[in-house]
Amino acid sequence: MNQRAALKNLMKTQDMLVLPGAYDCITARLIERAGFPAVYMTGAGTAAICGYPDYGLATMSEMVQNAGRIAATINIPLISDADTGYGNELNVIRTVREFERIGVAGIHIEDQVFPKKCGHLDNKELIPLDDYLVKIRAASEARTDRDFLIIARTDSRAVLGFDEAVRRSNAALAAGADMVFLEAPQTMDEVLSVPKLVKGPCLLNVVRGGKTPDLDLKDARKAGYKIAIVPGLLLFSVVATCEEVLDELKRTDRHPKLAKDLTVRQIFSRFGADEWDPLRERYGRPAQPKTAG
Repeated sequence: MNQRAALKNLMKTQDMLVLPGAYDCITARLIERAGFPAVYMTGAGTAAICGYPDYGLATMSEMVQNAGRIAATINIPLISDADTGYGNELNVIRTVREFERIGVAGIHIEDQVFPKKCGHLDNKELIPLDDYLVKIRAASEARTDRDFLIIARTDSRAVLGFDEAVRRSNAALAAGADMVFLEAPQTMDEVLSVPKLVKGPCLLNVVRGGKTPDLDLKDARKAGYKIAIVPGLLLFSVVATCEEVLDELKRTDRHPKLAKDLTVRQIFSRFGADEWDPLRERYGRPAQPKTAG
């Protein structure tokens, strides 16, 4: 079973899938090792590793390259942020083809103008609904594998209100999207209403400190969401931890003691040492001469 079919099967056979956000191969492998069923590649995190804020500065090529490395590293499905599709409907077609080619299981495309910004920042701008639906239809028809998941994201809640966000969500489903990502509902009532008002599977974005209220994911599961992404969990944790240990090193001139001190061998084992060592043994030995028989 390929990863797209595997994701489709997971959504049929399980309740809400919780997908932490990865921004590189390290975080993706740790998510898989922790037992999560799939990985979400965060656009904000990918922009960060390129040295930029989440202001639409990462290009389609940079996003695809990062997603390709991650998809090749893990053995579970990968869903990726694909921003606005990086232009008009023709750019969207190429975007779908590129992400599909590298083995990603699905992407989401949004209705912000290009360049976009993080969905939990103020002063977002939207494209007209008709232009958005053309892009969703182009994305749906561009894929060669019907199991490749097209998720329609709308950022209209912050700009045009909750009712319009629901309207855009349902229109995107009618245009060919498989799932809806209504970004940043602003009250618990809105969060819990989305799966009731949207006529198809829904994704919830969980951003601590963002526009959406902090909630127990059990409540989201009961409400009927099919996927919950937690894109900033590892990125925020890594930044906070790095700043803390760097400050301590500078202050004390001693290597800080970490909450979880791993050996060099344990670190390498997280990234495939146990798979590569047998290959070294197998191919590192001199070939034995054949005996005449």
